[in-house]
Amino acid sequence: MSDSSANTPQRGAAAYRLPVLDSDFLLSERMRGVRFFLEYEKAELALKAWAIRSTIVVFGSARAHENGAGESARWYAQARAFARIASERGGALLKEDGVRDNVIATGGGPGVMEAANRGAMEAGAPSIGFNIALPHEQSPNPYSTPELTFQFHYFAMRKMHLAMRANALVIFPGGFGTLDELFELVTLRQTGKSPDIPIVLFDEAYWRALIKFDELVKHDMIDAKDLSLMRFAETAEEAWNVLVAEGIGAHSEEGALWG
Repeated sequence: MSDSSANTPQRGAAAYRLPVLDSDFLLSERMRGVRFFLEYEKAELALKAWAIRSTIVVFGSARAHENGAGESARWYAQARAFARIASERGGALLKEDGVRDNVIATGGGPGVMEAANRGAMEAGAPSIGFNIALPHEQSPNPYSTPELTFQFHYFAMRKMHLAMRANALVIFPGGFGTLDELFELVTLRQTGKSPDIPIVLFDEAYWRALIKFDELVKHDMIDAKDLSLMRFAETAEEAWNVLVAEGIGAHSEEGALWG
């Protein structure tokens, strides 16, 4: 046929689309593994481009506010101060050997996460926001470094990126999401699936009121030595001092958490 429009049905068919431009194909059930890999690789390449060798992960409530009532404002202020201290002293500013250590990483949202990204920015250091796409959209806070502000569909891949470069965890008071991250990472420590990185819980009274850690030992659910996996701190400076005492200066081998 000489009519150039004669092949319009063929050109318009889904089969004719380049796979990389075919959203129906890429979002199909069979391509879930490919999407999972893409979520891993996109963030991985960006982190390497910024020479980020290790991180300090800060968790905590999205509901804490700078001018919040009660303890909320204190938690926000201390998370902000801690991130500034850690960024100034921990190696997040580019070093002579061309790498960054102990870069602040958060879940990217508001509250304690915002405070930590803000403190890092005030120190002149980059910080990471690992956001998650939710039915009720989570917007990234305005303080994470734009080139290091990611969005994930899969919680599992987000958790992996949060954990795999972690040199330490500092966990402020929070709800279900914070508890989820805490127990997952404590379990990795307990089972030897992660390096011996320090885990600091901020505001001991909050955590002991919320979780009866000693009851787990009493009922033989954990060993008494497992309680030493977590330390407590009441101020930003104290949290940093705990990390220093635990050897925060030494970076973990890249990917050591996940093998």
